[in-house]
Amino acid sequence: MSQLELLKKVVDTLDEAGIEYMLTGAMVSAAQGVPRLTHDIDVVVDLRENDVGSLLNAFKQPDYYLSEESIRQGLADGGSFNLVEPSTGNKVDFWLLTDEPFDRSRFSRRYREEFKGVGLEVSSPEDTILMKLKWAEDLGGSEKQFIDALRVYEVQFEVIEQEYLSTWAERLGVADSLDRVRTGAKPVRG
Repeated sequence: MSQLELLKKVVDTLDEAGIEYMLTGAMVSAAQGVPRLTHDIDVVVDLRENDVGSLLNAFKQPDYYLSEESIRQGLADGGSFNLVEPSTGNKVDFWLLTDEPFDRSRFSRRYREEFKGVGLEVSSPEDTILMKLKWAEDLGGSEKQFIDALRVYEVQFEVIEQEYLSTWAERLGVADSLDRVRTGAKPVRG
C-alpha cells in the first residue's frame, strides 16, 4: 500500500468512527509550502477510550502493527502512538489532542482540504509554521523544520493571519525564529 493509500484508509477509518482529527507535520507543510519527501504521516486525534476498538478493528495484524497497549498508554499520558505497515515501512504517528491552549486553538482552526484526491482535515498554515518552529527549537535548531516553516510562510504569505502568528509565536517562545522566517522569506505573490 502506498503512503497515500494508507493516509486514505486512516482518514476513512477516523471519519467512519466519528473521531475528529487534523493532519499535521511534513505532509501538510509540503502541501502548504514546497513538496519534499516524508517518511511518516502525523495526525492529531481527539481520541476517547471507546474509540480504541474502531482503530484496532481497522488495522489488524499481520497487515498492520498497532498496539492496544500503546494506544491506552497514549490516552493515559496525553502522548502518542504509532501505526506501522510492516510490508512497506509506512508509519502514522498519532498525537493525542491535549487541553493545552495552543493545541486546542490549532485544532479549532483546522480546515478541510483536498490532498492528492483525498479530502481531509489539515492544520492552518499559521499553525503549521508555529509547530515547525517549535519542533525546530525542541530539536536543537533543526534546519529542516525551520526551512519547512519558511517555505509555508513564503507560499501562504498572502493569506497568513500575521497577528495570530505573532501572538502564538510569543506565547510558544519561538518569536525569534519567526523573526528569522519573516526576514529571510521571499513571499510568493499572486
